[in-house]
Amino acid sequence: KKILKDKGAAPTELEEEVAKALFDIEVSPSSDIKGDLRDIYISSAQELEVKNRLALVVHVPFRVWKTVRKIQGRLIRELEK
Repeated sequence: KKILKDKGAAPTELEEEVAKALFDIEVSPSSDIKGDLRDIYISSAQELEVKNRLALVVHVPFRVWKTVRKIQGRLIRELEK
């Protein structure tokens, strides 16, 4: 389970997609960040339009932010694939 929401709040389709992508990277045998990804989960995700392009904003709880910061560059590259 890669999504942590408030009680009673159902995850959106986009959040499910991001969580699935995180899980896929975690179980991928070629991934070098899978050890760090084990502890990472998201609280929400949203798409924003910036200069006629779509940007994906993924919110993580503060408790896992330290881990995310450590692998942020590699994680973004993996998610863009």
